[in-house]
Amino acid sequence: MVISEKHDHPVRNDSADVDVKNGIIQEGKVQEGKADAALDFLRAEDTVGAVEVDEKTLVRKIDWMIMPLMWAAYNLQYLDKVLINYASVMGLLSDTNMRTNEFSDLTLAFYVTYLFFELPTGFLMQRLPTAKYLGLNVTLWGLMTTLNCTAKNFGGLMTLRVLLGCFESSIAPALILITSMWYKRNEQPKRMGTWYLGTGTASIMGALVAYGLLFYTSDKFKSWQIMFLIFGVITIVVGICIIIFLPDNPMTSKLTHAEKVLAIERLRENRTGIENKHFKWPQFVEIFRDPQTYLIIIIVASMNISNAAVSSFTSLIIKNIGFTTKETELLNIPNGAVSIVSILAASYTASRYDQRCLCVVASLTIGLLGGCLLAFSPKDMKAAQLAGNYLTQVIGSALPILYSLAGANAAGHTKKVTMNAILLMSFCLGNILGPITFRTEDEPNYIPAKIALVITVAVAIIFTFVLRYYYIWENRRRDKRHEGEVHQENSEFLDLTDRQNREFRYKV
Repeated sequence: MVISEKHDHPVRNDSADVDVKNGIIQEGKVQEGKADAALDFLRAEDTVGAVEVDEKTLVRKIDWMIMPLMWAAYNLQYLDKVLINYASVMGLLSDTNMRTNEFSDLTLAFYVTYLFFELPTGFLMQRLPTAKYLGLNVTLWGLMTTLNCTAKNFGGLMTLRVLLGCFESSIAPALILITSMWYKRNEQPKRMGTWYLGTGTASIMGALVAYGLLFYTSDKFKSWQIMFLIFGVITIVVGICIIIFLPDNPMTSKLTHAEKVLAIERLRENRTGIENKHFKWPQFVEIFRDPQTYLIIIIVASMNISNAAVSSFTSLIIKNIGFTTKETELLNIPNGAVSIVSILAASYTASRYDQRCLCVVASLTIGLLGGCLLAFSPKDMKAAQLAGNYLTQVIGSALPILYSLAGANAAGHTKKVTMNAILLMSFCLGNILGPITFRTEDEPNYIPAKIALVITVAVAIIFTFVLRYYYIWENRRRDKRHEGEVHQENSEFLDLTDRQNREFRYKV
C-alpha cells in the first residue's frame, strides 16, 4: 500500500451542524484535541513521500506485537476467576467451612463488584494510557489471586473476591478498545476470538493443574492453596510485561513512522476513530438514547445467566452426575477443548462472511441444545448429561462476536468506552443472576438452574434476531435518506458517533 503525501486535511464548509456545536470544527478548521488523536497525529507529522508499505506484513507485525499479551491477559483473568471452581472439589469448601449458598455468594460478590466498577474504570481508561492502566490492573488482580492461598474462612475469601472483581473489571473493555484501535471492522471478530480463546485454554490449564495437585499429599499446604499461589504469581509477571511491552495506541507504538501512518490510514473505513482523551457528555448521553444499547443489554445479560453455570459450577455439575473428584477434574478438560473449537469456528465465520448476528444465533442454539440435555435427560443417562455440559460451553463463543459487534457499531471514543462498559455490566448482571439459581435445597441435580439456562438462552436468540433486523432497517433508512451525499473530508477521524456520522453503516 502507498502512503499518500502530506496534506492539510481541509474540512468542507458545510460540515454537519453537530460538529460545529460540539466544538470539533470552528471557522472551517478542526480544533486541536477535539477530533480523534489519529487526525492530530496525521496533521502534526511529516507524511511527505510515497513509501511502499505492505499491509499484510504490517498486520502480521501488529498481531505478534499485541495478540500474545492480550491472549495471556484474558487467559489469566478467566483462570483466576474460576480457580475457585476447581478448588471447590479440592477441599476448599470443607477447609473454610462453607456451604453451597456461601460458595454461590462468592461468585455473586465478584460480579457485583465487577458491575459496579465498569463505568468508573471506563472513565479512567479514556483518561489514562490504556495499556498501562490495563497492566496495572492485571498486576493487582494477580496479587489478589495469590493472597487466596492465605484465606482461612468465608470472610477472607469474600474480601479477596470483591477486590478481584474490582481489578478484573478493566480487562474486557480494554481489550475491545485496543482491538478496535488496531484492526479493521472485518478483522476484529477473528482477533477478538483469538484473545477470547483464553477462556478455553484457561479451562484446560486449570483442570490439568488441579488434577496434578490432587496427588499432592503434604500437610503443610493444601493443594488448592498451591494452585492459587502458582497462577497468582504468573499473573503478576504478565501484568508487568503488559505495562512494559503493550503499546497504548498506534501513534505511540514502536512501529516505524511509515508503519504508524499506514496503521492509522487503513482504519479510516471503520469510521469509529482510534482514540480521544476528552470525555464528551453528549456522546455519553447518546448511548442511552440508542436502541441498539438496550437490545445488546438483553442479549448479553440473558446468555450470561448460563455463564455462571459454565464457569463456576461446572465441576459440581460433573461430580453430581456420578464421577469421582479425580474423574471430575479430568472431565473438565474437554470443556476447554469445546470452547476453543467453538470460538475459532464462530470468530472465523463472522470474519469470513461478515455475519455477526447469525453467528451469535448459531452458537446460542448449540448451547440451548446442551441446556436441554442437562435439564431434561434422565439422571441415569450419564453420557447425555455430560454431552449437555460440554455443549453449554459453546454459548461462550457468542460473547467475542458480541464484543466485535459493539466495537464495530459504536463510534465516537466516549461512546465506545461507555458501550463497552454497559456491555460488560450486562455480562455481570447475567452472572449475578446465574448463581442465585443454584440453591442448596436443589442439590444435587439443580434442575431449576438448568431450566433457567434453557429459557434465558432462548430469550437471547430471539433478541439477537431483533437486533439484526434493527441494523438492517437503519442501514436501509440511511441509504435512502442520504443517497448521493458528498463525502465529508476526514469524517472518519472527527470523533463523531455512529448516529452523528451520516456515512456510518452498521455491521450485522
